[in-house]
Amino acid sequence: MEEKSNFEIRFEGRYRDGSAPWEIGRPQPLILDLWEKGAFQGDILDVGCGTGENTLFLASKGHSVFGVDLSATAIEQAQTKARTRKQDVEFHVGNALQLASLNRVFDTLLDSAVFHVFTDAERPAYAESLAHVLKPSGRLYVVCFSEKEPPGWGPRRVPQKEIRDTFKQYFKIDSIQEATYQTLMKPEPIQAWLSSLIRF
Repeated sequence: MEEKSNFEIRFEGRYRDGSAPWEIGRPQPLILDLWEKGAFQGDILDVGCGTGENTLFLASKGHSVFGVDLSATAIEQAQTKARTRKQDVEFHVGNALQLASLNRVFDTLLDSAVFHVFTDAERPAYAESLAHVLKPSGRLYVVCFSEKEPPGWGPRRVPQKEIRDTFKQYFKIDSIQEATYQTLMKPEPIQAWLSSLIRF
């Protein structure tokens, strides 16, 4: 039997069997709060969109939103949701480390719990990939687990310094704020960082 790749074990398999704890069946409350504050402008790219709840929410509010995820299963599920809800939203299977292949640029980028899955070696490529598709002075929002979240299940915890070091070549750090992220793993929210960055 062919051994499953790390991606299949961690992500694709989770979408196939419905066990992805980050898929809460609704947009993240943090994204609702950002929208209410007018954070999303122009054309939006939802990086690592999963089954599309954040993407579809923003589209329902009149935004032009494009969702991309490496998981073909997640994208299929997102497309099904869009059809069921009669929303015209574009979803695409793609690698977050190779966003330049989209041949598009956006005004706002959203990373809702993607950054923290990358290794140290992958982080520079991720920052560069994001920079390729964000217009100058465009804004990037990054939500990731904070080191204040106790050790245990889930992705690595990220100190503020690692966020600053990863993105400083292409982005100005506008703010890094304490936030929370909802999952199905436990009733209380995860301690997270919400970073707001501006493309040079």
